[in-house]
Amino acid sequence: MSARDNILGKLRAVIPGQIPVAPDEAISTHYASLPRTAKASLAQEFSEKITAWHAEVHAVPRDQWVDKVKAVLAEKQINTLLYAPATAHGKALTHAGINGLLAYDQPIEGWKQELFEGVDAAITGTRGAIAETGTMIVWPDADEPRLMSLVPPIHIALVDADTIVPTLYDAITGQNWSAGLPTNALLITGPSKTADIQQTLAYGAHGPKELIVILLTGEAAQ
Repeated sequence: MSARDNILGKLRAVIPGQIPVAPDEAISTHYASLPRTAKASLAQEFSEKITAWHAEVHAVPRDQWVDKVKAVLAEKQINTLLYAPATAHGKALTHAGINGLLAYDQPIEGWKQELFEGVDAAITGTRGAIAETGTMIVWPDADEPRLMSLVPPIHIALVDADTIVPTLYDAITGQNWSAGLPTNALLITGPSKTADIQQTLAYGAHGPKELIVILLTGEAAQ
């Protein structure tokens, strides 16, 4: 049996609407045999890798992230910040009384022009991150749609250090992706970039030109 026949056979064996519960045994065995970055070093590795891809990383204690967001807004002269008011971090921003907050709380059809032309930045949460490649996992839903991390020219993302895993395989299995995926599971490694035109690297062609990561670490010392 060819590799193609093997793949097609597995796809035909899946009941429509269901996803295989676990990866292929050979894949699991392969990844289990690979070395893993120690947990204590995951945040550092992630920061180094995503910074190399031109993201900006700010590590802050978990109870100080709102203050860091305020500082970033002032430094970048961001006047309009799109946010999801129904999320935990959205409620924290609302309570902080930050000027320029714009809630994503209505269907896009009614304010598409404002989103594309009048928003300086957006802030979203993440499901976790991958240290090996410096990649954030963004899990869009009804409260925080995909457009929030795609349209505004600056994307501010909150990443909790405790959710960083060594590899993509660890994320897929540890977070039980087989139980259900959103319409788009986003893997973001740095700001949007392309080299399609004359092989010249340009940022912001297909999404945000700046990516700012607020890395949430241990609580501040008392």
